[in-house]
Amino acid sequence: MLETADLVLKNARILNVFTGAILEPSDLAIKGERIIGWGRYAGKEEVDLQEKIVIPGLIDGHVHLESSMVSPGQFARAVVPRGTTAVIADPHEIANVCGHAGIKYILDAAENLPLRVFLDVPSCVPATPMEDSGARLDADDVAQWMGHPKTVGLGEVMDVSAVLNEDADMLKKLQLAKEFGKVINGHAPGLSGQALMKYRSFGIGSDHECMLPEEAEEKLGLGFRLMLREGTATKNLVSLLPVVTAGTLPYCLLVTDDRHPTDLLREGQLDHLVRLAVESGLDPVSAVRMATINTAEYYGLKNLGAISPGYQADLVVLNDLENFIVDKVYCAGKLAADKGEALFEVTDVNSEAVQNTCNIAPLSVKDFKIRASGNSAKVMELVPHQVVTRKIIQKIAHSEGEFQIANEEDMAKLVVIERHRASGQIGKGIIKGFGIKEGAVASTIAHDAHNLVVIGINSKDMLLAAEKVSEIGGGLAVVRDGKVLGCLPLEIAGLMSTQNLEIVEGKLSDLAEKARSLGIKNYFDPFLTMAFLSLAVIPELKVTNRGLVDVSKARIVSVSENN
Repeated sequence: MLETADLVLKNARILNVFTGAILEPSDLAIKGERIIGWGRYAGKEEVDLQEKIVIPGLIDGHVHLESSMVSPGQFARAVVPRGTTAVIADPHEIANVCGHAGIKYILDAAENLPLRVFLDVPSCVPATPMEDSGARLDADDVAQWMGHPKTVGLGEVMDVSAVLNEDADMLKKLQLAKEFGKVINGHAPGLSGQALMKYRSFGIGSDHECMLPEEAEEKLGLGFRLMLREGTATKNLVSLLPVVTAGTLPYCLLVTDDRHPTDLLREGQLDHLVRLAVESGLDPVSAVRMATINTAEYYGLKNLGAISPGYQADLVVLNDLENFIVDKVYCAGKLAADKGEALFEVTDVNSEAVQNTCNIAPLSVKDFKIRASGNSAKVMELVPHQVVTRKIIQKIAHSEGEFQIANEEDMAKLVVIERHRASGQIGKGIIKGFGIKEGAVASTIAHDAHNLVVIGINSKDMLLAAEKVSEIGGGLAVVRDGKVLGCLPLEIAGLMSTQNLEIVEGKLSDLAEKARSLGIKNYFDPFLTMAFLSLAVIPELKVTNRGLVDVSKARIVSVSENN
């Protein structure tokens, strides 16, 4: 006798991710949160899908929720209607600002959502010893989270030097993950050969930083899971698709990493990646596998990522598989979204522990001047659509011991101010290619320590921009000719707003247009681009609050290049 179903999706065409087949129309039966089976069923509630395709809910294998610039609840309202029902969140952004309180906030805020939020425990807080964040998580701190029921892995191991040099605290973190049976995620852009082999030997099992097929092939050949990323600042999916073959497919995952509000609203989240992969020549079933079962199996998420008896009823009903047009989304057997609309409300949790996080020492105009001790400078050249930068040596005019950036073509000053403990530490550098010709932009979104970063030409405008961001408790600001053109407060850790995504996106778009009025090039997202210019684990030059970092040498260097 067949078990009585609570919900039956009649005339469903099920995509079987185990075999790759799309089944003939049948009835998909659900009891409580789980799938019973398919065939001929009757239930308390019946919905005729009229032969629409049903796939498992999408699982984002690597995402920083903070990059959406909204709370986890508002993020869920944006992505669940698009088919994402689970994410692997690495909250190292908010952890760098607020430590344990930041991780706890993310998990608490996601507790009652129709979006499963799993935890990758941040492994590098701060990312390197060459910066100062608001918190420091050593191996003992990591151990406190390893046993949490939501924990599935150790977050991206960005401090490659610590691994290769066998730093004791780093090795202890890696060992903890192994002892708890959790995966270890990597972050090793450009690493190859014996150095890559040593990095892999410590059990690091994935990488999302590949840019070229050759790099991806080498990592796949060593047993890494390849995370094909399509974020806002970094777009690698299309260039890496040639490495996805019948043999490598099970080891490939789709991830978003960092997606800004504008892209989330206009393009989507994982649904956008599936569409993009298909448009670029990948068959739709393989694309769905890379966003469902492949991710679930890598992280050991039993009963997720597939449609099978006993599995969680996280389901996406599609009007069109090829174009990935979502009709309905079910989470744990409950209808969570219909025709692009979220059917759930969001209740904000107490966020006081992660507010009021902007604490800077008093500033003056002289803090934005860059000392010159030679005729040339090490300059950070930006690369469109990538977070890597190029190191170039360039002659720059100087006077009275100061580089005169305003006299140079497409140059600007980059200043990073420690904003957690009012230490007064300030790092400085010179960037090329951003396009800014006047004024200044400032932000407390500055991966990964999230100090206050300011880019500009005029020191007085840079000072005003920094002071405005501090005044609003963290966020973004645009200044020109001594006037604040606009700002966006981000009250949660200086990273996120409690307002909904549409409101934040509207304010952000307006602010981005004001930023571009300063000359910033259209192919740069002004604030997301500047957010990565202090990330000292990405080649070749970066700036932290301690100074200019030569990433290949893993040390602070002088801006001046003495002849």
